[in-house]
Amino acid sequence: MVTTICFLIWVSLITDSVWTRSVRQAPEENDPQYFTEDDFDCPRECFCPPSFPTALYCENRGLREIPAIPSRIWYLYLENNLIETIPEKPFENATQLRWINLNKNKITNYGIEKGALSQLKKLLFLFLEDNELEEVPSPLPRSLEQLQLARNKVSRIPQGTFSNLENLTLLDLQHNKLLDNAFQRDTFKGLKNLMQLNMAKNSLRNMPPRLPANTMQLFLDNNSIEGIPENYFNVIPKVAFLRLNHNKLSDAGLPSRGFDVSSILELQLSHNQLTKVPRISAHLQHLHLDHNKIKNVNVSVICPASTTLPAEQDSFSYGPHLSYLRLDGNEIKPPIPMELMTCFRLLQAVII
Repeated sequence: MVTTICFLIWVSLITDSVWTRSVRQAPEENDPQYFTEDDFDCPRECFCPPSFPTALYCENRGLREIPAIPSRIWYLYLENNLIETIPEKPFENATQLRWINLNKNKITNYGIEKGALSQLKKLLFLFLEDNELEEVPSPLPRSLEQLQLARNKVSRIPQGTFSNLENLTLLDLQHNKLLDNAFQRDTFKGLKNLMQLNMAKNSLRNMPPRLPANTMQLFLDNNSIEGIPENYFNVIPKVAFLRLNHNKLSDAGLPSRGFDVSSILELQLSHNQLTKVPRISAHLQHLHLDHNKIKNVNVSVICPASTTLPAEQDSFSYGPHLSYLRLDGNEIKPPIPMELMTCFRLLQAVII
């Protein structure tokens, strides 16, 4: 149990690990005592805090263009402006950039000059949420570790877009206009270290093909997915957190093994069309099945063999790891069988 808790904590912090590492390295590699007078130039449109000389704050200023970025800058904040283009010139001296936030602007793919982003050889985080992008921008720097593209109009992923992004760990494409035809079998080729993939709130009817093998968190909520191919999870053997809420999954659309995948720790299937509890792994810890069409619960699926244990024995040592279960919003009618109630008492939290 201790091992599992440690693993969960590690996964929950995975998207922050690069940030923490970057902040710790900042004083060592960009010590202000080594800056020249020119290094402290600050664009008049922005704010340069003396206590944080590697940061440049240009957000909420009604800017239509990106100002020239001083060479000392690591962290650039340009969100909530009226910027439409990303040209090369403002970044020609910004060789140290690690973090760019361009959320909530009016940037289009046509407005991104071809080498503007790829020239930033040390860039780790790129935020382009809430813009006017219609496809994933390319080329991007090989150093990139997080790419945030939520709430754009992305419907295309050009071939080879991710081919050089071997360091990318997080890709957020939620709330775009992706259809099944946006993906080819090699779309995600090159993403050797991707761990979190978010494609919630798109228009997918099928599971995306050939996901990166290291994917641990897969979020596909609010699509129109009807089924999951047989052996689909063989390609992503490390997936631990799977969200498929608000889709059109039915019993007939699930693989024969259901979700009996040892790596999955949290499974969210709320607001689908399931009529029975699917097969799950004994390693599963959290299961969300609320607001389906389930009428009966097979106790052997939720608590296999655990209800036969003597009362004085620790059930969790022998039974499954499942501790949280949501079944509310289904068609389960009282009275609930005693065997099932005994099963529920073994769990830490049950909502029915």
